[in-house]
Amino acid sequence: MFKKILIANRGEIACRVIKTARKMGIRTVAVYSDADRYARHVELADEAVHIGPAPSKDSYLCMDKIIAACKQTGAEAVHPGYGFLSENEEFSRTLEENGIIFIGPKHHSVAAMGDKIASKKLAQEARVNIIPGYNDPIESPEQAVKIAQGIGYPVMIKASAGGGGKGLRVAFNDQECHEGFSSCRNEAKNSFGDDRVFMEKYVEEPRHIEIQVLGDGHGNVVYLGERECSLQRRHQKVVEEAPSPFIDAATRKAMGEQAVALAKAVNYQSAGTVEFVVGGKDKQFYFLEMNTRLQVEHPVTEMITGLDLVELMIRVAAGEKLPFAQGDIKLDGWSIECRINAEDPLRNFLPSTGRLVKYLPPREIPGQVRVDTGVYEGGEISMYYDPMIAKLIVHAATRAQAIARMRETLNEFVIRGVSSNIGFQSALMQNPRFVSGDFNTGLIGEEYPKGFNASELQHEAPEILIAVGAAIQRGVLAGNATITGQMPGHAYLPGNGFVVIINDTHHPVDAKPVDGGYDIEYAGKVHEVRSNWQFGDLLYQGTFNGQPICLQVERVGLRYRITHWGSQADLMVVTARVAELQKLMPHKAPPDLSRFLLSPMPGLLREIAVTPGQEVKAGEKLAVIEAMKMENVLKAEQDGVVDKIAAKVGDSLAVDEVIIEFK
Repeated sequence: MFKKILIANRGEIACRVIKTARKMGIRTVAVYSDADRYARHVELADEAVHIGPAPSKDSYLCMDKIIAACKQTGAEAVHPGYGFLSENEEFSRTLEENGIIFIGPKHHSVAAMGDKIASKKLAQEARVNIIPGYNDPIESPEQAVKIAQGIGYPVMIKASAGGGGKGLRVAFNDQECHEGFSSCRNEAKNSFGDDRVFMEKYVEEPRHIEIQVLGDGHGNVVYLGERECSLQRRHQKVVEEAPSPFIDAATRKAMGEQAVALAKAVNYQSAGTVEFVVGGKDKQFYFLEMNTRLQVEHPVTEMITGLDLVELMIRVAAGEKLPFAQGDIKLDGWSIECRINAEDPLRNFLPSTGRLVKYLPPREIPGQVRVDTGVYEGGEISMYYDPMIAKLIVHAATRAQAIARMRETLNEFVIRGVSSNIGFQSALMQNPRFVSGDFNTGLIGEEYPKGFNASELQHEAPEILIAVGAAIQRGVLAGNATITGQMPGHAYLPGNGFVVIINDTHHPVDAKPVDGGYDIEYAGKVHEVRSNWQFGDLLYQGTFNGQPICLQVERVGLRYRITHWGSQADLMVVTARVAELQKLMPHKAPPDLSRFLLSPMPGLLREIAVTPGQEVKAGEKLAVIEAMKMENVLKAEQDGVVDKIAAKVGDSLAVDEVIIEFK
C-alpha cells in the first residue's frame, strides 16, 4: 500500500480523498493555486505545494507542476478527483512514465473512453446500444447545420473532451445549431484544450441514468447499481439519487451487464461510470459516454452499498483484487444527494461569488446525513472555479423517507454572504413530479423557466411562519423588558397582541408566554410553539404543536426573514396601531433600468458585440461574460440604439455593473 499520495484537485473532492487516505493511514499532499492558498483541502492535507496562479490553465491543469510536486514530496501515487486532469490520457501516461501510479484507469482506457467519438465506436463493437448521430469531428458551424438537418432536430452538440455540462448545447433549429456549435467549441477549448465537437440525436423526454462500475487489474469487473441523474439544469446535475425510481430489476441488470461488457472491452481498472440516456416512455436505453473517473455523485452509491469507492480505487491502483463478486453486492435503502451551489436562483441561477459570511452545515449522522464540503466560514467562493459549496447526502429505508429527511436537513443548512440554491433544492424536494418519481431531464426547465424565487413559493402551512414570527418578536420584547435601570413604576411591559404582516396581508395573533415558549392564537386556533431560540441565533429549532421544526431566521431591517421548506417570507411583527399606520405608508417604485445592460453576475467580460450608435434588435447578442468556466451570452431584451459602452473587454465585473447604455 502507498505511504503517500498527492491529490491533483481542490475543493470538496480533495477533502473527500484526504478523509479516506487518513482512514487508511496514507499521508496526503495537496496542491493549490494563488486563489486557494487558505483553502480547506490545504489545511487538511499533511503537506501542500503551491502550483501557480488562480486560472486553472496556469495551475491545476499544469501536468509538469503536479509531477514536480510529486517528486518534491515523494508522493508515490496521484488521485485526480474529478474535472481538471482526471480524464486526461496524457496526464495518466506521463505519470506512469515517471514511475508515479495514477489512481484511476490505465491511460489506454482513459484514451478509449475519454474521447466521446472513439468511445461510441467502441461501444458499438461491444454491442452496447448507441444513439444515432455523427461521430466524427465537425469542422464548421455550416457543416454542423447541414449534419443537424440530416439527423433531424432536435440535436445535441457535444465537445469530444467535454464533461460537467461544459461544451454541450441542444439545438432545435438552424440558428441555435450555428450559435451552439461556436459556443461549444470555445468552451471546450478553454476548459479542456480540445475543440473537437460532434453531434447526436437528442432523445426527448429523456432520463439520465448511469451505472457505477468497478474493475481491478485481475480481470474482475462489477456494477454497483444505477444512479438517477435526470434532475439537471443547463445539462448539469442538480439532484442525484440511488437507486432510480424508474428502473426495474430487469432493466438494471441489462444496463449493468452492458456497462460491464464495455468496461471489459477496454480492460478497465478503477471506478468508472457508464452513462445512459433512457427514453421516458419505452425504457429503451442508449450509451452516452463513459466517465473514467470518480463521479461527483458517488456518495449515493456508497450509501446504498456500504462501500468506500475512493478506498477501492486506491486499493485497485496498488494492485489488489476486488474483495467481492457481482453476487455479493446488495443495495440497501435509498439515498439522495443535493448539490449546494453558489448561484443566484433569482437571476436564473447565475454564479454568485464572494465571502461565506456564515456557513453552518447540518450535523452529520452516520448512515443518515453526510456533508461533503471544501469550504469553511469566512472562506471565499472564487470566480475561477466551479460554484459548488457542498454536497448534502441523506440515506433512509425508502424513497419517501429519504425525501422527507432531505427536506428537513436542507432547513438546517445556513449560508450567508453569497447566494445559494438551498431554497430551490427544498422546492424540488416537494415538487409533485419529483416526489412521484415521474420526471425527466426537462423538469427544471419546464417548472422553473425564469429561475426560482423563494418568496413566491407558497408555504404549505403558512401558520407555522406566522406563529414562529410572533413567538420570535414576543421573545425579543421580553428580552427588552429585562434591561436594567428602568424607573420604578415605569418599567416596559410587552403586550401579547400583534399583527404579522406578510406581503401587505395582515394576520392578527396573540402570543401568550408559557414554560418553554409561547401559545400562539391565530385564526381561531392555538398553536404550541416551543424553543430556546435567542436573538441572533441563525436557526429556530424547537417544536410546533409537538412536531420538531427547524427554520432559518435573519433580521433584515425591521423585518424577520424566515426560511422553511424552500419558502422565504419577510415578516413585520407589530402592534395593531402600527399595523394601521403601516397601511398608509407609500411604496417606493423600483427604478427603470431598461436603458442599461447590467452584468447579471460577477465575471470576466470576454466580448462586446456592439458599438455606439448601432441599432440592435431584441434577441441580438450584446456581450459575453465568463465565470466559473461557463460562457454566458447576454442578449438584447428589446429593440434599441446603443448610446455608449461603459465597460471594456477584460474587465472583472460586479453584479449589476453597467456594461452598455442605450438611448
